[in-house]
Amino acid sequence: MSSSSESKKHPQGFFADVCNYFDHAASYTSHHPDILEMIRECNSIYSFKFPIRKGDHFELISAWRVEHSQHMLPTKGGIRYSEMVNEDEVKALAALMTYKCALVNVPFGGAKGGVKINPKNYTIRELENITRRYTSELIKKNFIGPGIDVPAPDYGTGEREMSWIVDTYQTFNPGQINSIASVTGKPIAQHGIAGRREATGRGVFYATRECVSIAEDMKALGLEPGLGNKRVIVQGLGNVGYHSAKFLMDGGAIIVGICEYEGSIYDPNGLNVDEVVAHRKETGSILNFKKAKSFTHSAEGLEQECDILIPAALENQIHMDNIGKIKAKIIIEGANGPTTPDAAQYFEKNGGIIIADMYANSGGVTVSYFEWLKNISHVSFGRMDKRYVENSMRNIVQAIETNHGIPLSAEQKKVIIKGASELELVNSGLEETMVRAYNEIREVKLSHPKIQGFRTAAFVSAIDRIATTYTNLGIFP
Repeated sequence: MSSSSESKKHPQGFFADVCNYFDHAASYTSHHPDILEMIRECNSIYSFKFPIRKGDHFELISAWRVEHSQHMLPTKGGIRYSEMVNEDEVKALAALMTYKCALVNVPFGGAKGGVKINPKNYTIRELENITRRYTSELIKKNFIGPGIDVPAPDYGTGEREMSWIVDTYQTFNPGQINSIASVTGKPIAQHGIAGRREATGRGVFYATRECVSIAEDMKALGLEPGLGNKRVIVQGLGNVGYHSAKFLMDGGAIIVGICEYEGSIYDPNGLNVDEVVAHRKETGSILNFKKAKSFTHSAEGLEQECDILIPAALENQIHMDNIGKIKAKIIIEGANGPTTPDAAQYFEKNGGIIIADMYANSGGVTVSYFEWLKNISHVSFGRMDKRYVENSMRNIVQAIETNHGIPLSAEQKKVIIKGASELELVNSGLEETMVRAYNEIREVKLSHPKIQGFRTAAFVSAIDRIATTYTNLGIFP
């Protein structure tokens, strides 16, 4: 990379952090500075305002949609509803989506959307009006479509909002055969896909499992390989945090701490995630759960004894003011940008491992890709071959029993004579994606001895893939 590119200055902010990560990783590549500049910057930024009626008055809503990279179409990224959302954040999250998709070999460019509201301050009817108006604004500027830009749920949005979006899109585009693929994260009844809701958390589980499975890497941390008895603290009990904790607990890890905005709880003997959720529903808080120690200051929960810390809430939760107190040896970034660059550098220099967000939380976009494929093909996974596979396996079992006189039990037959359901195929595809991507990133890290962190190796892998695409398109020589 040329010195002019290395010396490029970015204004301070979340997007600047992403660009700095990019520039550092790009220094380990040999791509032309113009290609790197093309990859780094946002291609299209749509910033707009629209009015809605709230009670007996009107309110002006600020919103954004950013398409960071169109090296592959459609672009892909969630829509965030938050009072804290701003253009810088949306740009940064769109950029991370670009690198995330490239990293796990999902053929989308990166995008992101944001609406500056607190959903709790609006009725369901008002939220529907906001969502439909936001969608219509995207339609006007050609910022949404199954082959253009495909939104998905993010912080503050879910299946309900995706239903409103696709209905609005179809209203404006009657007769478009692939219109249902204009958004992912839809309810199953509206052509969503099994496993999408828990996909990001399941991806975090696979990322954690792969990380701790490498004996050589665990030995350097003084840990035994495998998930068994690994002590885990999870920040955030939303969709990602809950499912991450649930799958890790089922996989043999011990959830010793949970952090939420109202405080944190810690029990070295382990916490049952479902019981904590039930306690919170009953009392309105995770605090005072059984014998667990409670902290009214949520950040204190991050600083307790554990092997693995999973920040699965918002960005910049781990910073220079608290990184020195973090006792975990591994940080798995379930949220986007939860660790500031200087804190990440400090943690890795002191021997810790950080599994970067762009890989760790890529389960959501991976399964969104499967949903998009399902919508484009207009048939659910497993529908065409499930019974054929079962009948084929039944014939094999009968042949074995007839020719060898070995009768199989009903339970054995049940296991063998089984075609895969859509959920099983989705989970299989997600696991394959996460396992392959982890080993590819680790191989990049091992092949570049000067690369210290996992995040840098992930960026190098993503940059190489995107640069190759641009070169193959003939955009650059």
